[in-house]
Amino acid sequence: MASQTNTLTEGPLAKQIFLVSLPLALSNLLQVLFNMSDVAVVGRFAGSTALGAVGSTSTLVTLFTGFLIGLSNGINVLVARFYGARHPKDVEKTVHSAAIISAVAGVALLLIGLLGSPAMLRLLNTKEDLLPGAILYLRVYFLGMPALALYNFGNAVFSSIGDTKKPLMYLSIAGALNIALNLFFVIVCDLSVVGVALASAISQCVSAFLILRALTRVQDCYALDAHKLQLDPVQAKSILALGVPAGLQNAIFAIANLFIQAGVNSFDSLMVKGNSAAANADGLIYDCMAAFYMACASFMSQNYGAGRPDRVKKSYFISLGYSFGVGLVLGAALFFCGPAFLALFTTEAAVIDAGMKRVAVMAFAYCVSAFMDCTIAASRGLGKTVVPTIIVVLGSCVFRVIWVYTIFAHFHTIPALYLLYPCSWTLTALAEIAYFASCYKRAMAIFRKPAAA
Repeated sequence: MASQTNTLTEGPLAKQIFLVSLPLALSNLLQVLFNMSDVAVVGRFAGSTALGAVGSTSTLVTLFTGFLIGLSNGINVLVARFYGARHPKDVEKTVHSAAIISAVAGVALLLIGLLGSPAMLRLLNTKEDLLPGAILYLRVYFLGMPALALYNFGNAVFSSIGDTKKPLMYLSIAGALNIALNLFFVIVCDLSVVGVALASAISQCVSAFLILRALTRVQDCYALDAHKLQLDPVQAKSILALGVPAGLQNAIFAIANLFIQAGVNSFDSLMVKGNSAAANADGLIYDCMAAFYMACASFMSQNYGAGRPDRVKKSYFISLGYSFGVGLVLGAALFFCGPAFLALFTTEAAVIDAGMKRVAVMAFAYCVSAFMDCTIAASRGLGKTVVPTIIVVLGSCVFRVIWVYTIFAHFHTIPALYLLYPCSWTLTALAEIAYFASCYKRAMAIFRKPAAA
């Protein structure tokens, strides 16, 4: 297989994982900035009601985009496995099947978002004064869902072979456009929540166009050719087997967070607005850490496919160390610079004070999630997704719902609500690590030399 891209199976692992993850982290940050710039612009130029309307949709946006990201993680693992094993025909079939699956998923989520936004927002007990703006924002924002699905598909393919610079470049262009359109639509056209949603949808279309065009121009087995678009049954089944559990895992997290959002909505509108502003830190920190999770899955999968067991376990521990360190440093920065960060989204001191109640609990909790998420990515890199998803459902999601209706219901304070995050992460991480240790041992058995007769 002729390749113009260095694989992930040679060279110093710590340096390689960092160099692959850094552009990926910046790409993830730009995706977060799409929604964050929406919140910042409406908060400063359209008032606190518009801020609350856009902020109250964040859980639903995470629900749907999380599914697409999970689906793309499955694509990433499968392409990396075949690419590392030097199976160009399987890479080609996987890429073209994945493109079709991603497009269908994007259209399906678009329809769900357009038709179901009012019911979902009411399920969250969204405040009546925020409801009309929230519905309008969601419906316009979801016009970009098919494009977002295709961008994540392209990002997964490039990341699987170690090229994370192209997605970063394309998202940089789209991100700059998004901010410019936000300011134009809100300040010049006075479109408020519609304007920021429209800006995001347009930017997502631009990023999808750029990354798909790049895939059609590469000279390698992972190139995208419109004439070869065909759903291969075997590869489609493998993509769905890896991607759907990962997507459902992300979606289930978001569903569990719906109960948390409902808990937040049980406070007054001031607390809801403060929470909306503070919650922007979640995406920034989570997505920086998530870059190392995707790199972990890519490195482990490609080295496993290439028969390099010595690099498989090292990829896990190096990625875990990086992600924990990033979560700790960024969480500490948020704690000490919290008021300045919140001032990006609102000029009201009372809203900033409300937001700091959330920051005080979450700042040093983010790093704990690395043990859970990096271990899940490691299991996924070995082709295991179903059991990690079940563990997440029980350890994090079900646990969170129980917490909301017991501990939070008893104390009914913001700290009592948000302490469920580090507690659920710790519980789930312990179970995920135990499972990974077991499946790693079984996976490495194929590389052991048979005993001499």
